[in-house]
Amino acid sequence: MNETLLLAALLIPSLIIAIVFHEVAHGLVASWLGDPTAREQRRLSLNPLRHVDPVGTLLVPGFLALVSGPIFGWAKPVPVRKDQLDNPRYGMMAVAAAGPATNFILAAIGAIVLGLAANDIGLAIGEEPGLLAQGLFYFILINIFLGVFNLLPIPPFDGSHIVEGLMPRRYVHLYEKLRPFGMLLFLGLILLTWFAPGLGVLENTIGQPVDWALRKYLGLADAIAG
Repeated sequence: MNETLLLAALLIPSLIIAIVFHEVAHGLVASWLGDPTAREQRRLSLNPLRHVDPVGTLLVPGFLALVSGPIFGWAKPVPVRKDQLDNPRYGMMAVAAAGPATNFILAAIGAIVLGLAANDIGLAIGEEPGLLAQGLFYFILINIFLGVFNLLPIPPFDGSHIVEGLMPRRYVHLYEKLRPFGMLLFLGLILLTWFAPGLGVLENTIGQPVDWALRKYLGLADAIAG
């Protein structure tokens, strides 16, 4: 039980930071590109209370950590008005890409800190990683996972806006018809992961790019540590 609580204590703060910075990045880019909605609603703040969804940011990931389930969560979405953007089509792509890009930058920062502090936090050969080392590892992993997961081309994830922007205009209206079913697809993905782990849904979709990216980031940490 103590180990489970410790895991939750490591995961939840990392998840909150990853989600808050992700959402603020959306709002900042939208503001730069002409939509002041997030700024007017005071969502360009790093104060978690302005972004935290009690269920999606705390209860769900906390419960999943306790039962050793797949960790995921969400925040209150930052409001973006596509019609307010200077170039709605490509502006929305930039706004969507800003969230995952921020998570990948945070993962890089975590890897750099891990590398710089390696000799002080118990990463020597044959030693058990200390609490800070474990926390940095989970911080890197969560940001990678959140970045990759949000790039899935399932509405309303960020990847759907990027795909929509790249898609020939004559097909956009067909793709938009998927939006009402996006959350159903998302819930189906989670249920398959939960109740049919043998299918390897996550492992065969985002698992491979997450593992690849994690190796690269840990390689960065290792290179910095020397």
